[in-house]
Amino acid sequence: MAPYSNIAVRGEVKDVQDSAQAVPGASTLSAPEKLVRHMSARLDRLPASRPVWLLIAALALGGWFEIYDMFLTAYIGPGLVKAGIFAKTTASMFDMGGLGAFVAALFLGLFIGTIGVAFIADRLGRRKVFIGALLCYTFAALMMSIQHGPGWIVFWRVVAGIGVGAELVTIDAYVSEFVPASIRGRAFAFVQAIQYTSIPTIAFLSWQLVPIAPFGQDGWRWVVWIGCLGAVFVWLIRLGLPESPRWLIQQGRVEEAEAVIARLEQRIEKATGKPLPAPEVVAEVKPAATVSADATGPWSQRYRGRTIMLLVFNFFQSIGYYGFASWVPTLLAEKGVAFAHSLLYSFIIAIASPLGPLVAMLFADKLERKWLIAGSAAAIAVLGLIFAQQRDPAILVAMGLLMTLAGNCMTFSYRTYQAELFPTRMRARAIGLVYSASRVSAMLSGFLIGFSLRHLGVPGVFALIAGSMVVVVLTVGFFGPRSRGMSLEQISG
Repeated sequence: MAPYSNIAVRGEVKDVQDSAQAVPGASTLSAPEKLVRHMSARLDRLPASRPVWLLIAALALGGWFEIYDMFLTAYIGPGLVKAGIFAKTTASMFDMGGLGAFVAALFLGLFIGTIGVAFIADRLGRRKVFIGALLCYTFAALMMSIQHGPGWIVFWRVVAGIGVGAELVTIDAYVSEFVPASIRGRAFAFVQAIQYTSIPTIAFLSWQLVPIAPFGQDGWRWVVWIGCLGAVFVWLIRLGLPESPRWLIQQGRVEEAEAVIARLEQRIEKATGKPLPAPEVVAEVKPAATVSADATGPWSQRYRGRTIMLLVFNFFQSIGYYGFASWVPTLLAEKGVAFAHSLLYSFIIAIASPLGPLVAMLFADKLERKWLIAGSAAAIAVLGLIFAQQRDPAILVAMGLLMTLAGNCMTFSYRTYQAELFPTRMRARAIGLVYSASRVSAMLSGFLIGFSLRHLGVPGVFALIAGSMVVVVLTVGFFGPRSRGMSLEQISG
């Protein structure tokens, strides 16, 4: 995809500013806000056409290897145990020689990347962080793959997680700011469907490579190397992506924002063969007098309730989601499934990862986002408790498939949701803040689940998962605001 920033601006910026004056209640809006409303209306009226879906696909491919790396833990974990680098369970809560330390290392890195690095995307732009984060991940993953001791593997796993954490926050802000409001749910589902094809890919590679040692090198190392090689090619895709026009406007770079939108409009008109409808600029949602002057960050009075709600949600959802996703082969092995078969069954379960979001595209924008999240969490709780009571491989795989479908429906829904709830000026920072809670809990759950598995068995692990999902249902169900079909400015306004 060619860079948009090299395209000449269609029309004068003054026309944009003059059009913005027509917004109802415009006299109460600042000049930047008028421009935001006008250009937001231009983006929101774009039809779900081929150029829009190609742009969304390019953004999704940009994050493919970050998802690959996140789920690396589950599928190479048995190989690390087989190689004698880590123990399967932990004798004490924070045993660095146990597999739980390897799981926790990723989430420590994700925590640093989301809360300590992702805010840079609000300062330097989505595109720069999007490109730079991949370089961090690739180098760190390569360094991890050549280590032989648990200490250095854990260290480089943390560094790789920093790159992944910054990346995932940025792509959510990126996607939400580009797509029309009418297809935002479907867009995130489509992004996740593409990104999550990396999960069956890594599951297949692990099934084939982890039990063996090609050319004398442990199979788990080959799985990491293949990911690093592919990441180099994906980096080239990222170079052609445009900057977010909403972010450009916030920085006063109006002409660049106009150029990005104009180029996309031209492509759509060419693809559809008809002119676009006139943008309908949304009136101010709340009177200016009700807007707090200190509403400049996620902890301001205006956004504090949403921030707390999402912090609690993220803390508990990651225990449920990653508690299963990061431990699938190990949990299957603990249920009596042979090592090689556990990887095969994990591959079968992983096939559901991209299928879930594709199916969910049928209803992603028809149901209120908060109820999609709550319903998916409830399903995970029930299915997990059933999984814990089974020993038949066919039933285990079936329950695993259904849990994966429910988990991925919850994931794309909350990624859409938390990106919608905050304004452009703080979107990446706010997403990073609330995401950070999930990184802390996932990091702790690596040790907690390893400890629970040793002392309470598989039923104890799934009791923990079910309890976490109940908290998710109550938190989002009672305190989550509506967002379906609304523009970003209406939701965050």
